[in-house]
Amino acid sequence: MAKLTVKELEVRGKRVFVRVDFNVPMEEKGGQMVVTDVTRIQETLPTLRLLMDKGAKIILASHLGRPKGTKDPTMSLRPVAAKLSEMIGKPVAFVEDCIGEPVAGAVAAMKEGDLLLLENVRFYAEEEANDPAFAQKMAAVADVYVNDAFGSAHRAHASTEGVARVVAARGGQCAAGLLMERELKFLGDELENPARPFVVILGGAKVSDKIKVIDRLLEKADSLLIGGAMAYTFRLAQGYQTGKSLVEPDKVDVAKAALAKAQAKGVKFLLPVDDVVATPVKTDKLDKKGKPVIEYQGAQVNADMNCPADKAGLDIGPATIQAYAEVIAGAKTILWNGPMGLFENKEFAKGTNAIAQAVADATQQGAKSIIGGGDSVKALNKAGLGGKVTFMSTGGGASLEFLEGAVLPGVAALSDK
Repeated sequence: MAKLTVKELEVRGKRVFVRVDFNVPMEEKGGQMVVTDVTRIQETLPTLRLLMDKGAKIILASHLGRPKGTKDPTMSLRPVAAKLSEMIGKPVAFVEDCIGEPVAGAVAAMKEGDLLLLENVRFYAEEEANDPAFAQKMAAVADVYVNDAFGSAHRAHASTEGVARVVAARGGQCAAGLLMERELKFLGDELENPARPFVVILGGAKVSDKIKVIDRLLEKADSLLIGGAMAYTFRLAQGYQTGKSLVEPDKVDVAKAALAKAQAKGVKFLLPVDDVVATPVKTDKLDKKGKPVIEYQGAQVNADMNCPADKAGLDIGPATIQAYAEVIAGAKTILWNGPMGLFENKEFAKGTNAIAQAVADATQQGAKSIIGGGDSVKALNKAGLGGKVTFMSTGGGASLEFLEGAVLPGVAALSDK
């Protein structure tokens, strides 16, 4: 996966269009939208500083939220420009559009090392449609293209793929930013020939979300540790009762095939031997998406492989934690994607937190640990262990698709070395 990187570019005086991921959490405070988590901005600072040192004119583009092609002031990137300016210690100009005269004028006024942030590219429906004419308009101010937004690289949108194609077609270079380079290194190169034993930990709700990853990793892993609700589809495949646990009955054959493949390949395929169960009770409350809130009562450890009829499995139990921790302790390479249970609820977070600690401990003993984005990263950060692993991916869906072996449009569009 040898792609040109920002380190190899000569950009002094050139207009460099940088696709970043500034899709940051915001909330209203005192009548203004304020950034509440700067992680994604922080991650891209090394790329921006390098381009500033190289004398580029840096034009930043990003999406924020899902405005669906309409201009929504609550999803404006203006507050992000202010936050970036504060973090990088330099003024960041902002323009209230991402194409046309306002952008052309702002870019014409730029000097070497200047930063300009464009307005939310998703204020135009043409962005997600990867409209060629829209990509041409965005690329009008670009001599060079850099993509540092791995989290959006699995989308073939105008700013992630279309602009790169336009720049490349006229002889311009398209390179990976430093963050994108690290993502490709750890999720790609490092897992191509991992130091052994190679232990994969997979959690989350659905087998259907992870089956392609399971299938691909069974070719390389020494051990696969399964947690989360998806474990219950495997239990169902083995003939156990799953009670009110989240299961996918239509994926039982897929689960059986994975178990058979693991056996044929000599891969240890570990499923929970005990769990934490509780009785789900519907309430009158609704969540942010308007769905009924379910409360769980009477949480207890269940040492039986069958789940009681009135209960749902919501976390791995103590015996499973111990068994998994022992396997993790002996690993040389670890890949973790997905929590072990409903970790957002303290009662069902023990399993996820214990696995996070085991991964951190193994890393301190010399193992290479790669965290495949999404909830696993949230769980590590929540447990204060984010700095104790080798690498945490910034991409949720992008990480999964990349691990499945899919070609990511935003990566494919970059120039080869």
